[in-house]
Amino acid sequence: MRSEFLPFARPDISEEAIADVVDSIRSGWITTGPKTQRFEKSFGEYVRSPYSMAVNSATAGLHLAMLAFGIGPGDEVITTPMTFAATVNTIVWVGAKPVLADIDPVTLNIDPQNIERVLTPRTRAIVPVHFAGRPCRMDEIESIAHDHGLVLIEDAAHALGAEYRGRRIGTALGDTHAAIFSFHPTKNITTGEGGMLCTGNEEIAEKVSVLRQHGMSKGAWNRYAVTGNPHYDILFPGLKYNMLDIQAAIGNDQLLHLEKFNNRRRQIVDRYRRELGGLDTLTLPGESGKGDIHSWHIFTPLVMIEKTGFSRDEFMARMREKNIGTALHYQAIHLFSYFADNFGWKRGDFPNAEYVSDRIVSLPLFPAMTDDDLAEAIEATREICGRR
Repeated sequence: MRSEFLPFARPDISEEAIADVVDSIRSGWITTGPKTQRFEKSFGEYVRSPYSMAVNSATAGLHLAMLAFGIGPGDEVITTPMTFAATVNTIVWVGAKPVLADIDPVTLNIDPQNIERVLTPRTRAIVPVHFAGRPCRMDEIESIAHDHGLVLIEDAAHALGAEYRGRRIGTALGDTHAAIFSFHPTKNITTGEGGMLCTGNEEIAEKVSVLRQHGMSKGAWNRYAVTGNPHYDILFPGLKYNMLDIQAAIGNDQLLHLEKFNNRRRQIVDRYRRELGGLDTLTLPGESGKGDIHSWHIFTPLVMIEKTGFSRDEFMARMREKNIGTALHYQAIHLFSYFADNFGWKRGDFPNAEYVSDRIVSLPLFPAMTDDDLAEAIEATREICGRR
């Protein structure tokens, strides 16, 4: 057994980033300011988005996108049952009704054919989730949105650096389109907590910029800088969703290392595939589609409980006994009590998501993992699941 616990994920923050955080603290400018503006500009250039607005979480970004596009009571929003609660929570917060479309059991992403099955005259938006960093079938989803005049909000929390058919996720978004990224500590880059909303719609971008700071016509940087004007207007009721310069100081440095981080993730995944591929007790994640790039936020095999004789939860407990961390991404959303009680969802409604939800587990995956860390995670998995 390892002497030290191997976590499922751990951020890799450089000394340069730490020094820049200290610089922000010493400068006295710790809230939204010049470093946040620089991060927005650099991020937009990376994903090739015309407009990028930094926020304090991807959850905030999803909420702001819903508000900016005017989604509200009486509207229906289609999304996947295999996602974190934030995706559905933000639909509920704006007063809309979440509608689930089952997943493709191979990609674990929302199935476009199932989207078409649940369309109604009240459908207003689609929120596809690029699960684990594998791009959804965006050509088909964009076609559905276009044909039915729907808003498209990509939950790209897992997908920074991913590409769909040569197009980077977040790139060149249209007037009824936005993508939201996450910088939670487990993500491909981190700002501690934080997110980014990207869109090609200037009007939506302006509305988001105002909404994220109480609906004020001017942000803190514009009010308190040397050339700032202290007067502002309240244009509509907003929220406190802005990113801090302390966070952006980390983000500016993290973005410089993103390609290196993602390359290391791919190396780890490749070794997992080579050394766990012979186990018939595990089903490994599928390869990306032709022309796509997977960002590998998480590596999520299925524990084939029919062959192991024990549950996924028992597998996780046995890994923990060996001092190796794992995680669960995710319990299918419709199996949580709030959503079941309020939307009438029950087991049996989304069989593909349920099959995956009962078996899925996330193995350790982060750029700072050493080869020895990886070897021990693989060996522990093989010992628990058996050698073929």
